[in-house]
Amino acid sequence: MTHRAKTTLPATRPSIALALGGGGARGLAHILMLEVFDELGLKPRIIAGTSIGALFGAAFASGLSARLIKAHTEAVLGQRLGLARHLLSARSEPVFKLLNVLPLRSSLLDPNVLLDLMLPSKVARDFAHLAIPLKVVATDFYAQEQIVLDQGDLRSAVAASMALPAIFTPVTRDGRVLMDGGLVNPLPFDVLEASADITVAIDVSGASLGPGKRLQPTAVAALMASSQILQRSIVREKLKARQPDIYVDVEVDEFHLLEFHRFEQVLGAAGGAKDKLKRQLERVLASHTAEVLPSADAHGPHGARKKRLPSLKRLTRRHPA
Repeated sequence: MTHRAKTTLPATRPSIALALGGGGARGLAHILMLEVFDELGLKPRIIAGTSIGALFGAAFASGLSARLIKAHTEAVLGQRLGLARHLLSARSEPVFKLLNVLPLRSSLLDPNVLLDLMLPSKVARDFAHLAIPLKVVATDFYAQEQIVLDQGDLRSAVAASMALPAIFTPVTRDGRVLMDGGLVNPLPFDVLEASADITVAIDVSGASLGPGKRLQPTAVAALMASSQILQRSIVREKLKARQPDIYVDVEVDEFHLLEFHRFEQVLGAAGGAKDKLKRQLERVLASHTAEVLPSADAHGPHGARKKRLPSLKRLTRRHPA
C-alpha cells in the first residue's frame, strides 16, 4: 500500500501594517524602529504616517534602508548652521515683522524647504513609485477633518502632514488647505485597519515630565508643548476604543518638538523601545503557525489546515488613563 506524504509549506510570515506617529523631533526615534524591520528582514505590507512619521515612512516606503535614512538624517542635522540658514531663507514673512511684533499674514517657514533637506534624494516623487504602499495623514483646515493622502505627488502630501500651525505655512493641494496631521490623528494605526495580519504602532507623542527646575514655562515652551499635549490626548482617547496588535510607547518625553539638534540623545533614549519591538516581533515570527497543505484527497475538499496567528500582547510602557 502506498502512502502519500503530506506537503508542508515553508513557514510563512504574517503580513505587517506599520503606523508611525507624529511628535516633532521625538519622531527621530522612528529610525531605530525601522532598523528593527531591516535587521529581521521584514518588509511592511503598508505604512501610515503622520507628520515626521510620514517623512520617515515615505523614505522607508521608497525602498531606502534604515541605515541610509539614519546616515542622511545625521548628516543633515549635523550641519546646524547650514540648516538654520536654509530654514531662515524659507521665511514666508520678513523676520523684522516678528521682531517688531507686527501681525503676520502667515507662518514663518515653508515646510517644503525642510522636506527637501530632510528627505534623501532617492525618495519617490509620486505615491505610484513607492516600493511599499503609504498613507499620509493631514488635516483639512476648513473642513476641520482628517484627510488620508495615498495618490499623486508624495512630497506635497508629506509637507502638508508636517505643516504645524504657527511654525509652517499650510499646504494647498487639490483645492484644499492642509495642515499638520497630528491635529486630528497623531498615531494613524486606525487607517490601516484590516490591511494586514498584524498592526504595529509607534507612538512618539511623549508625556510631560513635570516642571523640573522651572515651574513657569516660557511663551515659546508653552506654544510647543500645546501641540504635544493635544497629540498625547488624542492618542490616549484612541487607545481607549481600540488598540493595535503591537503598541510601542517610546520614552522620548524629555525632548521638545523642535529639538532636532539632539539627534544622538533621542536615539539613545529610544534604544530600549527598539529592543522591546525587536523581541516582540521575534516572538510573533517564532510562534506563527505555517499553513499545512496535505495531499489533495487526505481530508476531502476542506482538508487544508488554516494558519493560526498567535495571541499578541500589547507593548506599552504605561496604560492610558
